[in-house]
Amino acid sequence: MAKPIPRVGSRRNGRISSRKTGRRIPKGVIHVQASFNNTIVTVTDVRGRVVSWSSAGTCGFRGTRRGTPFAAQTAAGNAIRTVVHQGMQQAEVMIKGLGLGRDAALRAIRRSGILLSSYGM
Repeated sequence: MAKPIPRVGSRRNGRISSRKTGRRIPKGVIHVQASFNNTIVTVTDVRGRVVSWSSAGTCGFRGTRRGTPFAAQTAAGNAIRTVVHQGMQQAEVMIKGLGLGRDAALRAIRRSGILLSSYGM
């Protein structure tokens, strides 16, 4: 007996293509919030929709080690790695806070290969 031909795009079959691979973001904004206890890096598109984010706490650092420059560098690298794969080439950096990780996060962003257009403080 022949198998019935499944309908294309039916609800039972699920999504035809994944959403994340189709998204191309050539330009974005990188927000770095550096406090003395943690560093949070958020990457958005130009309209302000969050594309990727990371913090020193989600990278596995706990306690006083979250406020270190190395933790901020790791958090920035994790947040940017995903958007580089999505095609981001140019970004604007907005830095907020006085924490130890602000310079280390900026260094990690510059090393990633994204062309930085301007720095906002």
